[in-house]
Amino acid sequence: VLHLVLFYENRLQDHRLVIPSVLQGLRALSMCKVLSPGLAVSVLKAIFQEVHVQSLLQLDRHTVYSIINNFMGTREEELKGLGADFTFGFIQVMDGEKDPRNLLVAFQIVRDLIAKNYTLGPFVEELFEVTSCYFPIDFTPPPNDPHGIQREDLILSLRAVLASTPQFAEFLLPLLIEKMDSDLQSAKLDSLQTLTACCAIYGQKELQEFLPSLWSSLRREVFQTASEKVETECLAALHALSACLSRSVFSSDTEDLLDSFLSSILQDCRHHLCEPDMKLVWPSAKLLQAAASASLRAYHHITSSVLPLLLEQYTKHPQSSQRRTILEMLLGFLELQQKWGHVEEDASTLLSLRAQVCSVVFSALTDPSVQLQLVGIRALTVLGSLQGFLSPAELELVVDHLIRLALHEKDSQSSEAAMEAAGTLAPVYPNVFSGRMVPRLEEELQSGVSSSELEEESSHECCYLRQRCLQALAAVSTHTNIVRETVPVLLQHLQKVQKGREAGSARDMVSACQSLHRVALQCQQDAESCWFYHQAVVPCLLAMAVQAAVQESARPLLDKALLEEEVLAAMVPIISAATTHLSPELAAQSVSHVVPLFLDGEVSFLPQNNFPCSFQPFQDGECLEAQRRLVALLMAFICSLPRNVVIPQQERLLRELLALTCSCNCPFTATTAAKCFAGLVNKHPAGQQLDEILQLAVNRLEPSLAEGPCRMQALTLLLWVTKALVLRYHPLSSRLTDKLLGLLGDAELGPAAADGFALLMAESPDVLHKGCHADVRIMFRQRFFTDNVPKLVQGFHGAGPDVKANYLKGLSHVLNHLPKPVLVTELPTLLSLLLEALSCSDRVVQLSTLSCLQPLLLEAPQIMSLHIETLVTKFLSLTSSPSMAVRIAALRCAHALTSLPTTVLLPYKARVIRALAKPLDDKKRLVRKEAVTARGEW
Repeated sequence: VLHLVLFYENRLQDHRLVIPSVLQGLRALSMCKVLSPGLAVSVLKAIFQEVHVQSLLQLDRHTVYSIINNFMGTREEELKGLGADFTFGFIQVMDGEKDPRNLLVAFQIVRDLIAKNYTLGPFVEELFEVTSCYFPIDFTPPPNDPHGIQREDLILSLRAVLASTPQFAEFLLPLLIEKMDSDLQSAKLDSLQTLTACCAIYGQKELQEFLPSLWSSLRREVFQTASEKVETECLAALHALSACLSRSVFSSDTEDLLDSFLSSILQDCRHHLCEPDMKLVWPSAKLLQAAASASLRAYHHITSSVLPLLLEQYTKHPQSSQRRTILEMLLGFLELQQKWGHVEEDASTLLSLRAQVCSVVFSALTDPSVQLQLVGIRALTVLGSLQGFLSPAELELVVDHLIRLALHEKDSQSSEAAMEAAGTLAPVYPNVFSGRMVPRLEEELQSGVSSSELEEESSHECCYLRQRCLQALAAVSTHTNIVRETVPVLLQHLQKVQKGREAGSARDMVSACQSLHRVALQCQQDAESCWFYHQAVVPCLLAMAVQAAVQESARPLLDKALLEEEVLAAMVPIISAATTHLSPELAAQSVSHVVPLFLDGEVSFLPQNNFPCSFQPFQDGECLEAQRRLVALLMAFICSLPRNVVIPQQERLLRELLALTCSCNCPFTATTAAKCFAGLVNKHPAGQQLDEILQLAVNRLEPSLAEGPCRMQALTLLLWVTKALVLRYHPLSSRLTDKLLGLLGDAELGPAAADGFALLMAESPDVLHKGCHADVRIMFRQRFFTDNVPKLVQGFHGAGPDVKANYLKGLSHVLNHLPKPVLVTELPTLLSLLLEALSCSDRVVQLSTLSCLQPLLLEAPQIMSLHIETLVTKFLSLTSSPSMAVRIAALRCAHALTSLPTTVLLPYKARVIRALAKPLDDKKRLVRKEAVTARGEW
């Protein structure tokens, strides 16, 4: 190795054509582990003395950087022995480098020089000059660049160099100030981001001289810029400067730079806050907030001056719009206090102004302006979240305001915002909300129910108040203690409505169910709340439903709102949400009661279980129709259980559900029974028992599908069982899918079978989704597409003219739910069929195809451009469709066409603009809106 090193060093003095080969040899030696001490220094000295690096080709220069890099990685101590000579040698090597590939390596070497404390000696300025000459980076990678170096890579690499040492500060800060004044936005952004990065390592000493100029540049940019990006970076840089000065420790004989810096910011911005209508009020507020957010010390300094001023301005200006601007600025400063949590009594300006701040916020809550109210509610939420800020009396006033806004404020925005605020603050003050808000809401709810029998004109108002009460009770249920108070109130209300006979009772029940569902979702994250909710709600809902169904069976003439489809459908998500998050042990405990209830009429676990006759939903008989409808509640419970929970009498349950699905005349009951069966089949462990039950289902399906009065029920069961098996990749799924494909040619069931493909591909809201622990395999849609689309295409070509539309509808449903990247790859083979689908008279096919084509125009412009003539013709003809939804979708597609290459579009421009003049005068506003957008783009 020694001889080779000496040989190669001597060869560096040879003809320049030999140098590249010599450097290759030296690079190999630089990676040699047995290199003797001192040889690394010897090689680098030889390169520095003998080679004019910048006259070499790019690859050879890269080799030199690699040699230096290798030695720095393995021979650090030896190189440091060279002292400043090594730094000077590298400066000579790098000086004048232009290739981005080499610059990335060179910048890394400079970073290592500084980070690993190599001696820079008198060459700090030279090292800065040799790197800063590239700032700001102005590089555009050539098209099809094989090296993949982006402008951002160079920017970040150079920034890491410039912001790596405080020694560069005296040279870098003037450069940054100069580039901030540049007309180029990219230069401004780069300078501001670099300044922010530098503040992380600078101290007072480095910044002191340049603070006035830096502040002047930042202020000017924020006051004058039209660019949101520049403004954001200016505020980030100001925050970083303030944070840097906050960190610096100053001795008794030095000036506190943070104090003087913040004073100059206040001097330049404070007076603008007194002009809420002027354009500089928001830039000034943002600058003050950026500086104040850096540290608690900065926050106290600025708020001690700004908060009293804002409170005074609020009182001075009577107009709601001006008050809203002032309160939004005040809110910005209040939100900053949240960063430091508890309000410190000794230093906090906020605490000394508590009475005035509360007075301003409470006055905003009673203002007629909705926009001012909304800002007031946000401010109230922030004040409430500051631990120890509000006194008990003020807290009670907060709750009173929230109740008033939630229940009696006419504008729904304010009402919803107040409920949201109550939900946010309830976990912070559970005792106050459960002791003051819940009883008041309960009282209002009861008075609303009892007064609903008054004259007709107040009936609507009472109904509106009841709805608000129910929503507020749900919104405030964000703490376990409060849930224990609100859930009984909601259930009690539901029972009262059930016993009443008013016309609107179904609507009232749905409202109560929606509130219970919201509470269920809020309880899911807390195991204790979840189990309490499940125990309190599920048996109660089942008892009420069974009571209604049993009474209906005994005395059919009674009107029972609880058994209406919309009410049962509203109860399903409650039971589902109350069950999905149970632990397996608790779920097993619950299932041991619910399944015997439906199979054997075992009602002992239900509250108030003295029913007039037995509950037998799976028995035959017309008088039991009401009881059979409750299978919807069984579905909600059983299909939401964790997969590892053992379901008692599962085989018997599956057989009963299968029999009910195929024999029931009520579509609602038949569908829920089919979904329940499918949900159980999807989670059933593979094996003989599953195969037997599936064979039984197929044996029931085939004759029912062929003929008879129950063909539609059989198709419903086929669809849900197929979906259950497709999701888990069960082998039988392909056989059932083929059966469904065969039904597309059926004159009676064909359209419904085609719509069934949407059911197979879409996410189901109540069963067979991951949220209810269903067995859903990854990429099942892609697999279904690969297996079945060729069959759909083949079936379309062989079908008669009267059923061709069914195949197109099925295909468009499959394509519509397919991930777009997959669809783009298959587009060339399917596009002609999709264009044919646009000529189909079926509105659903047209809509589905248009929604499929719109994203493809954006994602596959090259392929779509080949069919521009057909696309333009079809889209324009559909803009006069009788269906409003089709007209809107066609206009959106016409708009999406503008993303194709301009040269493709120009021949059609005049024709499209002329054709789109007609929908500008459409009778529907939403159509006119789309027409304006599309025509404007063209």
